[in-house]
Amino acid sequence: MNVLIVESEPALADLWRKHLERSGMAVRVATTQEDAIRQIVEDEPGIIILDLVQVEGSALAVSDFASYRCPQAQVIFVTNTSFFSDGSIFAHAQNACAFVQSGTPPEDLAAMVEHYCRRRPKTA
Repeated sequence: MNVLIVESEPALADLWRKHLERSGMAVRVATTQEDAIRQIVEDEPGIIILDLVQVEGSALAVSDFASYRCPQAQVIFVTNTSFFSDGSIFAHAQNACAFVQSGTPPEDLAAMVEHYCRRRPKTA
């Protein structure tokens, strides 16, 4: 399964990437909206781990583009803020499958990715 991590903080993205790769996932990392869009076009990930707070760009723009370009892709949103803590992210992003804190243990995040990979509908 191809996974795209969109995270402005390189150390956090690297931590998540290492855990996912140990689980056998093919992982790419983007640090900006522009880079994320390019990688979605090139790789069509099945799962996107997307930090809501981006230094350069908009997480919702990345989610919207992914929804258009690869509609089967699911997004696990992460954040270190209380924004969208009411669950309204699911009303704003049709491809949202989970919403967790950035401090979620990386092994738990990897388990979530594996879970959503198994639930992903098969395409012909």
